Amino acid sequence: MRKKSEILEIMEIFHKENPNPQCELNYTNAYTLLVAVILSAQTTDKGVNKATSELFKIADTPQKMINLGEKKLISYIKTIGLFNNKAKNIIAMSNDLISRFSGQVPETRDELVTLAGVGRKTANVVLNVWYKKPALAVDTHVMRISHRLDFSQGKTPLAVEQDLLKILPERYVLNANHWLVLFGRYVCKAQRPECEKCPIAKYCYSPDKRIENKKSDS
Repeated sequence: MRKKSEILEIMEIFHKENPNPQCELNYTNAYTLLVAVILSAQTTDKGVNKATSELFKIADTPQKMINLGEKKLISYIKTIGLFNNKAKNIIAMSNDLISRFSGQVPETRDELVTLAGVGRKTANVVLNVWYKKPALAVDTHVMRISHRLDFSQGKTPLAVEQDLLKILPERYVLNANHWLVLFGRYVCKAQRPECEKCPIAKYCYSPDKRIENKKSDS
């Protein structure tokens, strides 16, 4: 792994570039955030936002979602991958919230992961974005960037999460997911990284880095 001091330098650059990064999913409360994150699995945030722009106008609470029903819910989210399974989970999750949590989205990971369709990554996003807790969600962007920059060579999201949590102080953990996701989405793209506009290019030793070293005239 890269030296801790270098990882902290990189995080400080991200902080200076974007001191208050935001989740790109649209939501109005803890419940709609939870629904949006469930829908975002293997789907772009842009695609989720397009589907939920109308959905959340009529179903922004667990009870309203149950009243809408699975079949009608599918009609709103059918443009999203795995929509049948996600609709089933969202209705089941909504029932769980009402029956076990008085309709409120719980504030702990242990409780969140008991809900249908909610894994550790989804729980961490809700804890971090809504409850402002130092939880670090590891998605494909975070995994890829962590490997590329040698923050961690963990083979699973949990292993990468644990490696990062050992290194990063809380002030960076609060924003680390957003920084790495946005960096992976808009700069260090998987297919064609835009190295020419990378704020941390000097720290990158990836073989496909696309900034050439300047050669002195001979």
